[in-house]
Amino acid sequence: MRPIFIWIRRGLTVLAALIVLAILAAWLTLRASLPELEGQVEIAGLSAPVSIDRDALGVPVIRGAGSEDVARATGYAHAQDRFFQMDLLRRTGAGELSALLGSGLLDIDRRIRVHQFRKHAAKALATMDARSRGLFEAYAAGVNAALTHSGARPFEYFLLFQTPHEWRAEDSLLVGYAMWIDLQGLEARSEQRRGRLAAVLPEIVYHFVMDPDPEWEVPLDGSRLSQASMPTAEQYDLRKLDPALFREVEGRLEKDRRTAWLDHDDRDAIVGSNNWAVAKARSANGGAWLANDMHLGLRVPNIWYRARLVATGEKLDVTGVSLPGVPGIVAGSNGHVAWGFTNSYGDFQDLIVLAPGPQVGMTYLTADGPREFEEEIERIEVAGGDGEDLVVKKTIWGPVIGEDGEGHHLALAWTAHREGASDTALFALQSAKDIEEAASIIGGAGMPGQNVMLADSTGRIGWVLSGKLPIRSGFDAERPATWHEPGVGWNGWVAPRDTPRLLDPPQGYAWSANARVVGGEAYARIGDGDYAPAARARQIRDRLESMPRVGAAELLSIQLDDRADYVAHWQPLAVAALQQADQTAAARLVGNWSGHAAIDDAGFRLLREFERRLSDRAFRMLTVEAQARWPDFSWRTPQRFTEVAWRLVHERPAHLLEPRFENWDAWLADVANETVRAMPVGCTDISVCDWGRVNTTLIQHPISEAVPFLSRWLDMPADELPGDWSTPRVQSPTFGASERFGVSPGREAEGYLHMPGGQSGHPLSHFYRAGHGAWVQGEATPFLPGGAEFTLTLLPQP
Repeated sequence: MRPIFIWIRRGLTVLAALIVLAILAAWLTLRASLPELEGQVEIAGLSAPVSIDRDALGVPVIRGAGSEDVARATGYAHAQDRFFQMDLLRRTGAGELSALLGSGLLDIDRRIRVHQFRKHAAKALATMDARSRGLFEAYAAGVNAALTHSGARPFEYFLLFQTPHEWRAEDSLLVGYAMWIDLQGLEARSEQRRGRLAAVLPEIVYHFVMDPDPEWEVPLDGSRLSQASMPTAEQYDLRKLDPALFREVEGRLEKDRRTAWLDHDDRDAIVGSNNWAVAKARSANGGAWLANDMHLGLRVPNIWYRARLVATGEKLDVTGVSLPGVPGIVAGSNGHVAWGFTNSYGDFQDLIVLAPGPQVGMTYLTADGPREFEEEIERIEVAGGDGEDLVVKKTIWGPVIGEDGEGHHLALAWTAHREGASDTALFALQSAKDIEEAASIIGGAGMPGQNVMLADSTGRIGWVLSGKLPIRSGFDAERPATWHEPGVGWNGWVAPRDTPRLLDPPQGYAWSANARVVGGEAYARIGDGDYAPAARARQIRDRLESMPRVGAAELLSIQLDDRADYVAHWQPLAVAALQQADQTAAARLVGNWSGHAAIDDAGFRLLREFERRLSDRAFRMLTVEAQARWPDFSWRTPQRFTEVAWRLVHERPAHLLEPRFENWDAWLADVANETVRAMPVGCTDISVCDWGRVNTTLIQHPISEAVPFLSRWLDMPADELPGDWSTPRVQSPTFGASERFGVSPGREAEGYLHMPGGQSGHPLSHFYRAGHGAWVQGEATPFLPGGAEFTLTLLPQP
């Protein structure tokens, strides 16, 4: 063998050895970062020993003498299993992601940092009562103790060449602010859209497009809104508009129309969450029942962490889901009261169009005359790069967050910014004894606006709105407005006793699903922040109404209900349009549809695609002047617009049809042809291209999104799942039920709880995927944790 090849072989042998050593080192480091689940550990600050008993799924029962000891141990357990997730949540709330993940996150950091939530968190912590502050401080100490006792840093930091920073008490409040951002957004995009539409469209057209359709609504109090009038030809005539407007808007979306449906829905982010309660008169066991499935983005690890917290000296025993980064249970049951949440989609943000003062760019007008902008510098650090200074401009109403498209600065008034917006009501809720006490604690509490469903051990149920409500005066809360006139703006908070609520509904059950819940004065106080379509709420109400007695099995059957009752309304229209377009095979599939959003149903995929595309095109058609005026704005179809589109295609006004089509039949045939052309990647035959092809889960770890070859080890399996936005079983590839539970307070052993993913965020843990299969299959795993498989005892440090 020639010497050169000998040296190459030797070099390759050395390289292979180095690779093996590197893999071995990585493996050992990964193994070293697994938490210790058994034995005894001394930590400072405990008043007495605390046990952490984990069951076969890794769900802990954390048992201590008092709440502060339990909070310290909860921080320890959270950090053992989920520290990287906690870190991402606090960094999201603070706008500090770039410091960990690099310059690719700079834009989102800039958008968040404008809100200065770290300063808000520090102020809120400083003004808390000593007991509440002590719980946050104990939790932080527990987190840091777990980091200290770990054999190695969490594996994500090893891959990122980073070192985790210690946890501070205020970081738990930042985790809360991350939830504000997720639930309500940063920039009142809905109100920005409303403002641009109102600036261009006649008033009657604006209301026709944006107002909810009462024909579909099923509010809890039976109230009914008036239906928006359809514009007449004299008021608005699309046939008289320049056809070039339509070509311009459609041209920008040509690629979207011709490509496959890769994402589940290109409208505003799919909204979800269901909760309902059943009183003892309709219960199978004589006690009240509560069901909750909070729909959120699906990631690895899951947003929630199951736990049972027991403070023996305070007679506190509460079970449910906790949020890593925060002490306590977010939703669950304490033996006396059970509670669960859905996002309200009320109006909690207002945009102010700033009138420039004498020194343009430096001053703005208020009722007391011109004022100078306050300016503060926020330093944004960037991992592996140079940081930057962000100038935050502030007004007396809130920070400047952008422009309105006409060159006017916009400031944002948001309940999240105001004093009292974040408090510790959830701590108090854990000790509530009945729904009256629970409603008084959570009604108007400092947290995002949520529909809180309640049930208690005496068999009573009720609904109450959480979150602060501003007292508004002098402006239209739906659209951006100027606030420089006397008396215009927010004038304090609605008193907690006046927070909307409905206890002991006469029908014996209550429900919410992100749609309008109440009317009248309560609706005026909450406002309309683009409620969800009422399809899910109606289907849940109808299912409850049909059940004479309800127990755990009935609750779960509703949560897993994939019957697409709303989309079924579109079936005759879709079949007729497909036949008009000579799409015979597609018409046959839709006509033979099963009635469910089922994974093996090709007819449902076509029908759902037809409804989606029809709604999108109808929205672009009616709003074409605004879309042409502001082409760079994110024009997404409001999900509730599907109800407007339904009305439009059934009344078929000739003057509200774009001019390139002779009649509505021609327009519908064009939508039908477009529907058939929109084949998912890999599909060539519509008869076998079923719903499962587009509704396959993609539940990823943040690391695997950046490093795809790690997906095999870090991500959850790709499962085809039934369900859709309009069914109680809300499901898309990356969005769905972040948990499902049903519980009867005082009878928790009869309840169930499951969630996607597992308890642990460590891929080598037994608990990384434990329980995920039950969520996929819809199996009723027990609400209470099982027997202890591992016991870790935390001892007071001498």
